[in-house]
Amino acid sequence: MTERWQSVAAAAGLMSPDGSTRPTIFGEMTALANATNSVNLGQGFPDADGPEWVRRVAAEAILDGANQYPPGRGIPELRGAIARHQERNYRVAVDPESEVLVTVGATEALAAALLAFAGPGDEVVTLEPYYDAYAAAIALSGATHVTVALRPEAGGFTVDRAALEAAVGERTRVILLNTPHNPTGTVLSAAELDLVAAAAQQCDAIVLTDEVYEHLTFDGHQHRSIAALPGMAERTITISSSGKTFSLTGWKIGWAVGPAMLIEAMTAVKQFLTYAGGAPFQPAIARALDEGEADIAALRDSLADRKELLVAGLRGAGFGLVVPGGTYFVCADAAPFLSDAVPDGAAFARALPRAVGVACVPVSAFCREGSPTADALSSWVRFTFVKDDATIRTAITRLAGLTAEHLAEHA
Repeated sequence: MTERWQSVAAAAGLMSPDGSTRPTIFGEMTALANATNSVNLGQGFPDADGPEWVRRVAAEAILDGANQYPPGRGIPELRGAIARHQERNYRVAVDPESEVLVTVGATEALAAALLAFAGPGDEVVTLEPYYDAYAAAIALSGATHVTVALRPEAGGFTVDRAALEAAVGERTRVILLNTPHNPTGTVLSAAELDLVAAAAQQCDAIVLTDEVYEHLTFDGHQHRSIAALPGMAERTITISSSGKTFSLTGWKIGWAVGPAMLIEAMTAVKQFLTYAGGAPFQPAIARALDEGEADIAALRDSLADRKELLVAGLRGAGFGLVVPGGTYFVCADAAPFLSDAVPDGAAFARALPRAVGVACVPVSAFCREGSPTADALSSWVRFTFVKDDATIRTAITRLAGLTAEHLAEHA
């Protein structure tokens, strides 16, 4: 294994003590769930497919011949629909010809952006916890990863203002934002977005904003796009995807929206990653963005109900938690169930499937190993509620009898 790959694997948390690579925590927990016939509330993929009418558009596109390479930037119909979506939802005017790039999921958009805009000697600032792909892409770019803690408080996880101000500086090239936030479910407030915008303008940084959960917010929380703030459109790349919005995660249709010069730089990188993808899915997502408002609302309402169900069940089982403002996830404090045999959230997540037949993911998997945030959240785990009611109720029933003693027997 090369030294370069070792550094990337280590940044992504995939390096074992003996120097070999290991699966991601999602792969590990899913394999454990399968081996123990557990309810898998660890990995966030829907139980149900997206709207049938959208799937039929894709099927018709296949039969009509949309089976070869689409244009590298995406088909015009989809780029136009994305531009209209940004104008309709955030009042951000977008030129679909020069300011939109269709990607193979949001993950490719993030990777292409980081490879285009950051390199050795630069710093990329993210919130912590963070989606695990961020660390790997930053490592691939050669830049240094700097984190800003999110703190669990009564009203939700919040940005540590002092940590943000300390994190940005003359080497900051990119601030990578994620709201609504995975894994915490936080929807950043207007005041928090103002803080990030001021920091980016002060150090002349590009902002990448990952907004894949933009339409999945609850309880009066409202997603705001930082690109809509004064002075931010010219320095912001907004990234999103159809996977979460329409429960079509396997289609991998994502996009990036931003100033033409920045989109041009991303396109130069993307053409050597995948060039293009998802030919028959692109016209279907174009239609979905233009005509799928009712489907989005129905999904959001259904998720809100399932969120309430899981929150009540976790509280009843004895977990502390922060109620999420958005996404698919609830972060819960497993401290009441820890012991010498099960000392932290990672050990809890590995023992839980064998103990009661439920799988989750430790929040420490979304943190830098040994960081203050990882230590502060060491007892926390993440559960997903993007499952059907029956699955969630089964998990709640199994968790209801959980005790620290019973868990320790299965460590």
